[in-house]
Amino acid sequence: MESGLSEKGGECGMTAVTLRSPLGRIRVAGCELGVHGIQILTEGPPAKRASDAPLARVMCESLEEVTTPVREAADWLMAYFDDPRTVDKLPLPVFHHPLLQKETFTSRVLQTLAREVKVGETVSYKRLAEMTGNINAVQAVGGAMKRNPVPLLIPCHRVITSSGQSGSYMGGKGNHLKEWLLSHERQ
Repeated sequence: MESGLSEKGGECGMTAVTLRSPLGRIRVAGCELGVHGIQILTEGPPAKRASDAPLARVMCESLEEVTTPVREAADWLMAYFDDPRTVDKLPLPVFHHPLLQKETFTSRVLQTLAREVKVGETVSYKRLAEMTGNINAVQAVGGAMKRNPVPLLIPCHRVITSSGQSGSYMGGKGNHLKEWLLSHERQ
């Protein structure tokens, strides 16, 4: 088990679950207070279609040991890969990553993105900067996307360039994943 810090400075009791997905393995970690992070652990190109690689829990503590927010995040991800249109009706799990607990520009950008940009939609970096109240913060929006601790749940893959190009994902090494996710949501 990993540990993290709670907002009071104490240790969080972390649990994690690893899922197999069309993108590769996805690790979800969190404590009783919420999800701390999601890592996409790619092992090659994504499956051509979500149905080619059904999502299943693997390599994890038993589900009885996993915190409720981590279990909810895993369930949300399984629903997303099964049919992305279903997740707009599901509540997002509670987040407890320190970055999302503070009132910062990054936190505001990520929360706006999660709340306003639905499955199948995209938004430009510039438009997202406008939506968060700072039209001149286009580069800062890009920085917020790079620091997103919970990709997929907070859909940074839906943020594209003003010219309509997909832009970077996971620091540039996951651009093919971004294209796959956008295509998956259009089906």
